[in-house]
Amino acid sequence: MSALKKSYASALSAAVLASGLALGTASPASAATCPSEASPVVNGGKAHWKIACTSKGVKVYGWVQDTATDGRCATVTATSDGGPGWINMVEACGSGVRINFDWTIPGTKAAKVWLRILDTH
Repeated sequence: MSALKKSYASALSAAVLASGLALGTASPASAATCPSEASPVVNGGKAHWKIACTSKGVKVYGWVQDTATDGRCATVTATSDGGPGWINMVEACGSGVRINFDWTIPGTKAAKVWLRILDTH
C-alpha cells in the first residue's frame, strides 16, 4: 500500500472512529484477543480473518471480498487495542474482487477488526 494510500486510510479511519459515524454498512467492531477468527457478511461484502499471537504483538490476516455490483467497496479495517496506536485498511472494489491482507500489530494482544461497505464517489 502506498504511503499516500496509508495516510488516506489512516485519516479516514481515524475520522470515522473519532466521530462514531458509520459509512455504509458495517459489522460490529469489538476487541478480539488472540487466538480468534471471524467471518462477517454484510450487504455487499464478506470477509474472513484470523488473529494470532506473536512474540511482538498480534498478526491479523485474511481476505475481504466485494459481493455486489453497486459502485461501492468492501473494506476491512484493523486497529490496535492497547499498546501503541496502529491502524490499517484494505479495500476490494468490484463484484467478485477478493483482496488478501496480512498485518502485524506490535505491542498488543488484542485488535479491533471490522468489515464495512464504503461509497467510492
